[in-house]
Amino acid sequence: MILTRLTDFLDGHKLKYVLIQHSPAFTAREVAVTAHIPFHELAKTVVLTVDDAHMLAILPATEMVNLAFLRDALKTPAVHLTNESEFNALFPDCEVGAMPPFGNLFDMKVIVSASLAEDEEIAFNAGSHRDLIKMAYEDFDRLVRPRVLPFSTERHARPNPFTRGLS
Repeated sequence: MILTRLTDFLDGHKLKYVLIQHSPAFTAREVAVTAHIPFHELAKTVVLTVDDAHMLAILPATEMVNLAFLRDALKTPAVHLTNESEFNALFPDCEVGAMPPFGNLFDMKVIVSASLAEDEEIAFNAGSHRDLIKMAYEDFDRLVRPRVLPFSTERHARPNPFTRGLS
């Protein structure tokens, strides 16, 4: 499984990290709550198709990819979110939606949101909906060598239609 490959990779580079195992969680908010990680410290991995090649975009869970910003930053109109139906072929050892941000393990380029690059630590799914790794952002940057770009915008909570008008 990818967890062994990932921890072997980190251990091989003699890096410090914490492996957090938690009950199954499928959204970034659930992962943060279940693993007791502040929501803004959790990084999510988004798979993009850019000019017919796949790329990983890493950003804080509190933000979302702004495709217009990304198209401008990458100077190409051919940028879109990759369909989840392709994930099994791209990440055969990972559960869908739990890919770690190490594009170098999947032969993919990686871009990181400028806001995430400011953090001291990064926490991310480690290939399953039960495993999380937390490590220094500086170490992640040294291993992955991502391109840092301003491509994300703050995610605003959607109003709950069932509580509208209630005090």
